[in-house]
Amino acid sequence: MKELQTFTKQYQEEMGWSIDKRNYEKSRASLLNNYMLLTTEVAEVAEELRKSFNITNEYIKNGMSNEEAFELASKEIKQNLGKELADCLAYILKFTNFFEIDLEDSFYSKLEEVKNRQNKDIKL
Repeated sequence: MKELQTFTKQYQEEMGWSIDKRNYEKSRASLLNNYMLLTTEVAEVAEELRKSFNITNEYIKNGMSNEEAFELASKEIKQNLGKELADCLAYILKFTNFFEIDLEDSFYSKLEEVKNRQNKDIKL
């Protein structure tokens, strides 16, 4: 993850896509704009999932089993879904780089915190 963060930081600097650090107002505007762009990409992930469910339902209507239909539909959206998830990751990495967060450390720390929670969801 550290390597990916470093690559992304350099790439975004080369492209002129880094979050503006010149002053508070520029940073605030840039952070809000990038947050808006991230949420747009998250919505595009949802759209790909929606597409897979619609494709699945069409296959089921044509006589295919649920599992077979969903597997085929998942394959059909896989490439676009990957692109949308990559877009989300790029924006997340932009935020981590701006705030100088080590995402890998934060990720493992958060998973450990979740593992040790007392109020976990109950599985049936």
